[in-house]
Amino acid sequence: MRYVGSEILAIADELTETYVDIFTAPPWDHRDPDPTRVAFRDRLAGDAHRPGFRAIVSRSDNGAVDGFVSGWTTPDPFRTDRAYGKVIERLGADRVRKLLVGAFEIDELGVRPGARGTGLGRRLLEALTGSAPGGRAWLLTWNQAHDTLAFYRRLGWHEPAPLAGHETDIVVFLSPGWSGEAA
Repeated sequence: MRYVGSEILAIADELTETYVDIFTAPPWDHRDPDPTRVAFRDRLAGDAHRPGFRAIVSRSDNGAVDGFVSGWTTPDPFRTDRAYGKVIERLGADRVRKLLVGAFEIDELGVRPGARGTGLGRRLLEALTGSAPGGRAWLLTWNQAHDTLAFYRRLGWHEPAPLAGHETDIVVFLSPGWSGEAA
């Protein structure tokens, strides 16, 4: 199921519970479900109104959400809230403008444990980034999410090198078909 803009809000409760199930389990099990629920629901309400917001939701045969992906085209000026400040710190403002502004940003990709290993994450990611402008897409994730890092690397996503001395707890990935710069 594809959603554009605020259409996603029709399933906000269900999507929020899916998010909490995925992102309060290891390696994110340090997160408390209640604040995670509130924060995601609030973000979704705003993100759904961003220019270019798109999402894809995959359901199992019984109708439950097995996975989802969402994103939008990265605006100029580049944001500094959430983890975006760490992206600027890691890559530098000039490289952020060159590499990320105007590219399609994957904001969330989540697959329930029972659907992992089926190729669903790959299919969701490819479906949403398939029409990225110039093949340019990017995402970030936590550097302690080792399985997630390995997943993106297996799919050919690559990391622009951080500025010397500017390692952060996030990792930025560029899409496989985008040369951007050498990983």
